Amino acid sequence: MKLSAEISAFQGSIGHEFSRPELLITALTHASLSSATRSDNERLEFLGDRVLGLVMAEALLDADGAASEGQLAPRFNSLVRKETCAEIARMVGLGDVLKLGRSEMLSGGRKKDALLGDGMEAVIAAVYRDGGMEAARAMILRLWGDRITEVKEDARDAKTALQEWAQARKMPPPRYVETARSGPDHAPEFTIEAQLKDGSSAKAKAGSKRQAEQAAAKALMEKVSG
Repeated sequence: MKLSAEISAFQGSIGHEFSRPELLITALTHASLSSATRSDNERLEFLGDRVLGLVMAEALLDADGAASEGQLAPRFNSLVRKETCAEIARMVGLGDVLKLGRSEMLSGGRKKDALLGDGMEAVIAAVYRDGGMEAARAMILRLWGDRITEVKEDARDAKTALQEWAQARKMPPPRYVETARSGPDHAPEFTIEAQLKDGSSAKAKAGSKRQAEQAAAKALMEKVSG
């Protein structure tokens, strides 16, 4: 199978040349473009998530032989969560080679954390199926790089941190309310307000509800703990 120049260049970005390039094509194909004759990347995403998890768990153990499970767990979650996978995907230019249906392209799918993160997990699985565990491990460790050793002791995401702060004070979980939406359909901007039972609140804007919720949670956490 002959790959396009863009996808061939993408192989260079991730540092793995496929002997079975059809695996890479499948990893880059979103469900919005799948058909009876074209597979999408959802099954590979499922596998890639597990491969990434195993590699990260081993890497964290090797990086800090004295850390307890309680210290390792939030670091692990930070390294494998969708936002981190999306950051790596942007770094290697995955969005430029994603194969999307028209609706996803018009809605800005190449920039969405969810699609990029899923795509990165699918690429990991494709490398694993093509070259084995050592090839997948080498790629992951190379791409994640210093993130593994520099991940913070308290690497909880903002929503988790805010929820635990509330629970420690016997409050119900925070609420996240969409207060506004602006921009065109293909590039919307959401305004989310994070609210606590005691009346404290903070707002944030972002290009996805998930990002806006995290930003609002971070702003509220800084407000109540400052």
